[in-house]
Amino acid sequence: VQLQASGGGLVQAGGSLRLSCAASERTFSSYAMGWFRQAPGKEREFVAAISWDAGSTYYVDSVKGRFTISRDNAKNTVYLQMNSLKPEDTAVYYCAADPDWVGVQPYEFDYWGQGTQVTVSS
Repeated sequence: VQLQASGGGLVQAGGSLRLSCAASERTFSSYAMGWFRQAPGKEREFVAAISWDAGSTYYVDSVKGRFTISRDNAKNTVYLQMNSLKPEDTAVYYCAADPDWVGVQPYEFDYWGQGTQVTVSS
């Protein structure tokens, strides 16, 4: 599965962005999808995940109530709506896919996109 993330950019604190991640295969619809982020000098961290049927979602505490993950299996695309952005949200955001959603660690996801930069100015 090839993943292409897009939608990053520069935004002021309090603003919003929507990230998209397009998958190359129809098997996308059977995969759990996740968003991760990596800030300079820090390890890659989990942000949000969604089950193959969108029946389950999970968020890291720091984004709960501000970010929403969703998917459109007809378009082979997963989204991350980010509202009330903070400077500490600045990072490269990666989408990832996994046929079996067993956890939220990066090593538990098999396929990765190339990342999109999100910069939040104060």
